[in-house]
Amino acid sequence: IGGDGFMLVHDAKSGEQVFFDFRSVAPKAATLAMYVDNKGEESKVAGRGYLAPSVPGTVAGLDMAHKKFGKLPWADVVAPSITLARNGVALTPDEAFVFDWGKERLSTSTAAKAAYYKSDGSLYRAGEKLKQPDLAWTLTQIAKHGADGFYKGPVAERFAADMKANGGFITKDDLAAYRAVERKPLRGSYRGLEVVTAPPASAGGATLLNMLNILEGFDLKPNGVGSAQSLHIMAEAMKLGYADRYRILGDTDFVTTPVQGFISKSYAASRAKLIDPEKAKPVDQMGAGDPLKFESPSTTHFSVADAQGNVVSTTYTLGADFGSGVMIAGTGILLNNQMNNFSHEQTAKALREGAPPPPNAMAPGKRMLSTMMPTIVLKNGKPWLVTGTPGGSTIIDTVLQVIVNVVDFNLNVEEATHQPRIFQDSSDKLRVEPNFNPDTVRILQAKGHTITSDETMGSAQSIMIENGLFLGAADPRRPGALAIPPERKQPR
Repeated sequence: IGGDGFMLVHDAKSGEQVFFDFRSVAPKAATLAMYVDNKGEESKVAGRGYLAPSVPGTVAGLDMAHKKFGKLPWADVVAPSITLARNGVALTPDEAFVFDWGKERLSTSTAAKAAYYKSDGSLYRAGEKLKQPDLAWTLTQIAKHGADGFYKGPVAERFAADMKANGGFITKDDLAAYRAVERKPLRGSYRGLEVVTAPPASAGGATLLNMLNILEGFDLKPNGVGSAQSLHIMAEAMKLGYADRYRILGDTDFVTTPVQGFISKSYAASRAKLIDPEKAKPVDQMGAGDPLKFESPSTTHFSVADAQGNVVSTTYTLGADFGSGVMIAGTGILLNNQMNNFSHEQTAKALREGAPPPPNAMAPGKRMLSTMMPTIVLKNGKPWLVTGTPGGSTIIDTVLQVIVNVVDFNLNVEEATHQPRIFQDSSDKLRVEPNFNPDTVRILQAKGHTITSDETMGSAQSIMIENGLFLGAADPRRPGALAIPPERKQPR
């Protein structure tokens, strides 16, 4: 709840899609000088400690969604989390491991260290219960008072006091001023299917639609799923999309961006001409395009579907693993580190050169760009594929590959999720997952790709709704994910 995110809802009754933007915002007191050093490089305080958190949005976003679509009383919805926090959660082996792995970051604040480790500083082991009484207290305030229980009153007072005591600058006024926003989702199409996804301040949704539009110019199916030729074309499309996204996208409440030009078919066609089917091109030969002339005047992820035809796709985050490492004393709230998602170095460079700041330059109350992009693919006007993933910079490419695997290669949703993944941004390096097919790697290298590999990418959680069946796929890349079938009433 100390982070932010996006939620995309398909309302079966109206047939419409609604997007809730609860991305966090920069505090009023934030300045560029706090986040760059005298060399113009981003300082470490942007990613860890009391200057790293932005004003959280998750509670406001979930409260807004509940007020519009919720059926159960709000207090009933929050109650299970209070019970888990108060009575404790038995740690899985993976959870016990990550608390060991993350101990340095979680020692940033006294409260986080006390909450996640034993009184003598030792680790909780797998099977032992982790209780969070301070978080239970905060959740009780939220259960009683809705979003106001987080952004105002005793929780906000503790929040502001701890910030002030430790050199942070999120104030009670920052908390009280925060608002989640209902926006129109972005819409595009891919091979006759409608794709509904996240608008800015998500950079992911627009970039996904741009990449899909580029790929429409190529017939991938004859190449086969996972083939070097298919992966080469996809990597080059990814390269083009990433080259554009940070240059043109930002919080549309603050900057005017050519989003419709960026996601137009005609712009994609102009960019697709740069792809050589046989050879990878260096980024500097592709360059960034100019979508303005195509403009018309006019990660945690979960996917849920119900029997009434309603669908929810939600992605939300603390940023880095364990966010800023800061827990607000007396609240159990672990805070995000999203201030490092603004373009601080590019802004400093622009100021030195007398150039306009980039669209993702920080400003008080502004949302930073995100790759999070809950997405729904419609067939004949009905939800067909519900998807999304965590994974930071790999989110866009992961969702793209799930969609392409299902649409172009006719894989079922689980097969599409299990396929090995690639990641290509605006660099000249193509990253592949560990143990990638070595023959495929050699062919990609022969096509001019520089291959790197380190860890798996994303954790897509997807549902396909087809022929009256709900087909769920939980990504095996991260422990603890499950595809849970709907409850079925037992006959009397």
